[in-house]
Amino acid sequence: MSGLDRETLDAILSALEDFAARELPTERLLEFDLKDEFPADVIREMCGPDLGIHLVFLPENVGGMGGDATDVYRCCEALARIDLGIATGVLATCLGSDPIRVGGTPEQQAKWLGRIAEEGILLAYGATEPAAGSDLAALRSTATPILENGTVVGYTLNGRKQWISNGGVAAVVTVLATAPGGPSWFIVERDTPGFSAGKPEDKHGIRASNTAALWLEDVRVDADRLVGGVEGQGLQQAQAVFGYTRLMVAAFGLGAGWAALDRAIPYAKDRIQAGSPLSEKQGYTHKLIVPHAARLEAARAYIEEVAAALGDAAHGLPTEGAIAKYLATEAGNAAAEAAIQALGGYGYTREYLVEKIKRDVRITTIYEGTSEIMEMTIARDRWQLHLKSRGEHYHQQARALEGLAARHPAAGANIAALALHALAEVLERARAARLTRHQHILFRLGELIAYGEVAAAAARRAVDVAEGRRREKSHPRFDATALAAFARIFAREAALRVATEGLRWIRGADGAAADIAALREHLRFDAILAAQAGLVADMDQAADILFERTATAVAQSA
Repeated sequence: MSGLDRETLDAILSALEDFAARELPTERLLEFDLKDEFPADVIREMCGPDLGIHLVFLPENVGGMGGDATDVYRCCEALARIDLGIATGVLATCLGSDPIRVGGTPEQQAKWLGRIAEEGILLAYGATEPAAGSDLAALRSTATPILENGTVVGYTLNGRKQWISNGGVAAVVTVLATAPGGPSWFIVERDTPGFSAGKPEDKHGIRASNTAALWLEDVRVDADRLVGGVEGQGLQQAQAVFGYTRLMVAAFGLGAGWAALDRAIPYAKDRIQAGSPLSEKQGYTHKLIVPHAARLEAARAYIEEVAAALGDAAHGLPTEGAIAKYLATEAGNAAAEAAIQALGGYGYTREYLVEKIKRDVRITTIYEGTSEIMEMTIARDRWQLHLKSRGEHYHQQARALEGLAARHPAAGANIAALALHALAEVLERARAARLTRHQHILFRLGELIAYGEVAAAAARRAVDVAEGRRREKSHPRFDATALAAFARIFAREAALRVATEGLRWIRGADGAAADIAALREHLRFDAILAAQAGLVADMDQAADILFERTATAVAQSA
């Protein structure tokens, strides 16, 4: 994909915002949620000729706009800020088209992607099964070849799919099933005999989306519905798009998290308690707003790095996508939870939307791979890098950050470097004591790796913006001063988390009773503690920025 220019992207985002303001007021969104109603007319209008949001996700050669990964992330964030259920309806069509986009024959791409572009049809991605969950290799759905004169002329599909977004409304579903040559994708139209959908699931959140089970009972499809025309390519085709799809869900977490905070911030300016606004009280700002803003913007920094890298990558960057998804969705979920607390009793009511946002954003830590699957993916890949580099991978990255810190001390790169040095030592101690035989330790390493890498990305973005190198299509909300403050806040959290949790789990799993004093020294624990100096002042500065205060005027007590 060549990507959109900045002016085109801005025009699309502006049109989407105008559409939401006109067609999707709060009352209508709440009605969809209350009635558990899939707004098919809204989705089709968004994918119609006037707005055409779906065209961003499609290549130019089939009638799309050819948006790149940055365009996709920005549009997904904007959709999530409106409503995550509606956003999921759009996402599902993109997911459903991905096997065709990456693995289809030119004829398949022209026909099916062309129909999405021209007609705005809805698709679904039929991968997940009741007994397999996120494990695509554990498929039970089958594709039996139909032979005529020794030639495969079609397939008979049998099986069941579960938790399929758009499952009950899609005109076309891409279905993953095991053929004699291995897992393969097939294109199935809704009216094919033997294909049926269950009733919509009664879900905790994203109730404006349609989620349904699918049944395939002797469903016959012609041979030209085998994606790519070759059996056994299904898992590779799925793997090829993980970087993109995980990035999209990361953007959902980012957008929903900011949607929640952006309801709590103005509320705090107007809500007077004990003679002054909540926005002037550290007990409110420093607990419920600032840490979450810092995490969301750190996640954005990583998302933007991954989006830029996807344009040049020879493969789909599944691990980088996993880190982006893990941090952004966990941050978005936590931010929505904090926003409920920030609004107090109002936050707990449906009228103020943050209660709905919290229910909606929770799914982002589950679909397209749970947070636990992301932890495993991250740990396994980065563990191999640690071994191949003989323990130097994160030390090398830390030294690069130290070089940035020498140029821009305010960007938090020196603190992020401490996080990565500590991460390298944690991984090395885990290797020496063979601690990854414990699955829980492997997962905890995945979490620490994500925090360390995201802290590094936040520092790099702060330096880039300070030096006038903001990415052309980067989100423009915060200036260099704000980004540096957020980067420092998050880097401190990441470094302390790596050191304390690393120490905890090494000591907790190492039967040889590791020497605490030696571990602290190797992890640079005292330096990480010393780096916490200035944290409250940085949080004061971040609060000034978020609440648009000209000077720090924070009440020291309620």
